[in-house]
Amino acid sequence: MSKFLITGVNGFVGFHLARYLKNNGHVVLGTARQTHADIMVAKYLDNYYQADLVHSWPETDEVDGVVHLAGLSAVGNSFLQPQKYINVNSSMITNMGEYFLKKQENPRIIVVSSGSVYDSSVQMPIDEESPLGFISPYAVSKILNENQARYYLNRGLDIIVARPFNHVGPGLHRGFILSNLYDAIKKTGLNQAVEFGNLTTERDYIDVRDIVRAYAMLLEAVELKETVYNIGSGKSFRGEMILKYLKEAMNREDVTYFFNSKMARPSDIKKIRSDSTRLMTELNWRPEISLQQSVRDFVMNEEKI
Repeated sequence: MSKFLITGVNGFVGFHLARYLKNNGHVVLGTARQTHADIMVAKYLDNYYQADLVHSWPETDEVDGVVHLAGLSAVGNSFLQPQKYINVNSSMITNMGEYFLKKQENPRIIVVSSGSVYDSSVQMPIDEESPLGFISPYAVSKILNENQARYYLNRGLDIIVARPFNHVGPGLHRGFILSNLYDAIKKTGLNQAVEFGNLTTERDYIDVRDIVRAYAMLLEAVELKETVYNIGSGKSFRGEMILKYLKEAMNREDVTYFFNSKMARPSDIKKIRSDSTRLMTELNWRPEISLQQSVRDFVMNEEKI
């Protein structure tokens, strides 16, 4: 049994990770800005620390591992507040790194980056050695985080970088294609068109439950051969497929789609597909949940709320 700390534990991924780790026999600690842990998360936590990681790192119990999820994560919103994304996301890494440099403990730290850091103009699929790109303020902030992680690795911390690709699954927050399309369909009348941005771009969508299994494996591994790991499905789907699966799951086959150019991102890459061979080979991880099932489970969860 190990003791793990999750930052941003009240978030979408934090909930799934806390539940997975607790159900697999670990002691789970969490930290977030809110005064109390979210009611859905609290039952999986052994302790909770309220803290604004932008300003300081909380004094916690000694831990065996940390998964750093906290930060600003909506790519689209980063274009509206570019400097905020850079400041917030980098400050947290600095405070975390400096805290553990001063401690006698040296836990395995997973800095969660993103598959969006890659240059999408290169040949697919993208592996960990593929060139990086700078297509959004969010991606810029994550590349900065990765450089900070390398600095603290050189200072002696046991720190690695995970690059998960597009998250889907039950509980996904607003600001992402699946949740935003769901809301748009709910507001659309019978036999009307849902207005949305570009749905012809292709992304590597992976279920959050597959992602947290990968995080757990990275935490539990006695040794790791690499310092950067992709976490993706290895498949790419157009946004149109998300819409199709949503219409099926919501029983809204009457809905059509109308492209609204004002809702498109300033820079929208055409296609991304990951190569997670490194993780698969070293830890025998495999994605298990299909995109269609992820969408169904998201809708089922939303209908329960």
